[in-house]
Amino acid sequence: MNSQASSVTMFAGENFSEWCEQVNFHLGVIDLDLALLEIEPTVITETSSEEKKSHHKAWNRNNRLSLMFNKMTIANNVKSTIPQTESAKEYMNFMEECFRSADKSLAGTVVAQFTTMKFDGSRTMQKHN
Repeated sequence: MNSQASSVTMFAGENFSEWCEQVNFHLGVIDLDLALLEIEPTVITETSSEEKKSHHKAWNRNNRLSLMFNKMTIANNVKSTIPQTESAKEYMNFMEECFRSADKSLAGTVVAQFTTMKFDGSRTMQKHN
């Protein structure tokens, strides 16, 4: 899991879309996306079937490992601003709620800078900003 996490772009607050796409892909590849795709199963009881017990156990494992994976790919300064939760899906939903708009506003700012940028001849094109 550590090698998968190390290949994901570190989330630093302004790259939510890219980070989210990579996290979802990697969790899917290593088959840990069950907790993101399904709501938490109902509590198991003594009368629950073996299938329900097995599914509940798999969901809990997926949830725990998905949370760990997410936290491993987030910069510490961002991680400290995110409330602790027991659900990987809640964690991702909170991340999206907080950072998707920041991601879009950054894109808008960059596009605006590029569209208003003019070459003044003082530097080469590669160094112009």
